[in-house]
Amino acid sequence: MHKSCVLITGGAGYIGSHANAALARAGFDTVVYDNLSYGHRDLAQWGTFAQGDILDAASLDRIFEQRRIDAVMHFAAYTYVGESVADPAKYYTNNVAGALNLLDAMRRHGVENIIFSSTCAVYGLPPGDPDDLLTEEHPKQPINPYGRTKLIIEQAMEDFGRAYGLRSVILRYFNAAGADPQSRVGERHIPETHLIPLVLCAASDPTRTLKVFGDDYDTPDGSCVRDYIHVADLADAHVLALKHLMDGGSSEAFNLGNGLGYSVFDVLDCAERVSKRPVNRIIQERRPGDSPYLVGSAQRIRSKLGWRPRLADLDQIIATAWAWHSKDGFCKGASF
Repeated sequence: MHKSCVLITGGAGYIGSHANAALARAGFDTVVYDNLSYGHRDLAQWGTFAQGDILDAASLDRIFEQRRIDAVMHFAAYTYVGESVADPAKYYTNNVAGALNLLDAMRRHGVENIIFSSTCAVYGLPPGDPDDLLTEEHPKQPINPYGRTKLIIEQAMEDFGRAYGLRSVILRYFNAAGADPQSRVGERHIPETHLIPLVLCAASDPTRTLKVFGDDYDTPDGSCVRDYIHVADLADAHVLALKHLMDGGSSEAFNLGNGLGYSVFDVLDCAERVSKRPVNRIIQERRPGDSPYLVGSAQRIRSKLGWRPRLADLDQIIATAWAWHSKDGFCKGASF
C-alpha cells in the first residue's frame, strides 16, 4: 500500500522542521526540500532531504519525477518584516515568483493538495477596538511587503483552484514560538529577529542587551502586543489541514493563534521568571511596518477541524524554548 508522501519546502527551517516531525508521527513519508539559506540540515531529521531552490523549476521537476508526491506543505518564504521594507525585491522574487514556480510544478505533475504557510500580516492594522480579535473576515490590507507577498499567493491559490482544481488550506500564523518539547528541533535563525529567542539569548548572557522597538504604542504598557502560538501546536494544525484535504475537504483559510495577547514586556517578565535570570533591555525607536496589536481568533479551525492548542500558556512556550536554547548552544557566540 502506498504511504502518502508530503513535499515540505523549507522543511529544514524552524516551522517546517516541526511540521516534518508531526507528519512523521502521523505516519506520512516526507521529502524535505530546502536551499539551506536559512534552514539547517540537522533540523531535517525525518524523511528524505533534497537540497534545492523553489526558484529552480528544473530542480522542482526532478523531485516530482523521482517521488510520488501526494501533497505539498510550503514554508520556503522570507519572513522578516523590517527586511521586506528595506529590500522588497528579495521578497517579491522568492515569496511570489518562487511560490508560483512551485504551484506550476504541482500543476505539471498532477499534485492538487497544498498547505500554505501564511501570516496574520495579510490583515494589516488591527480592529479599532483592541479587545476585538482578528477573524478570517477582517479586511486584507497588509502594511508591509512581506504581508503583501503572502496575500498575493493566497489570491493566486484561489485562482489556481478555480482554473486548475488546486485544493489548498491557508494557515495564517500569528507568532510561532517555543520548541519541540523533547528538544529535538527548535528555533535557530541567522540573523535572529524573533522576540523570544532574542530575549532568551539576552537572559543567557548578561553582556547582551535586548532592543525593544517602541514603548509608546497605544497598548496597555506601550509595547507591541502579539498572539504567541506554540510551534508544536502549529505543526499539529498542519497535519489536521492535510488530512482534511486528503479526505476530500474543500479549500479553506484559517487563523492559527491562541486568542491571547502578550506585550513585549510581558514576554520579558516571563522569560526572567522561567530562566531565573535578568534580561537587560534598551528602548529604541519604533520599527517600520510593525502593527501595535495583533491577536487572532482561531475559532474557525477549532470548529471545522477540531484543532486545540496543547501548549497555550506563555510559560510553557518559553520553557520549551529555554530548554532548546540551553541544549542547542546557539546563543553562544551568535551575533544578532
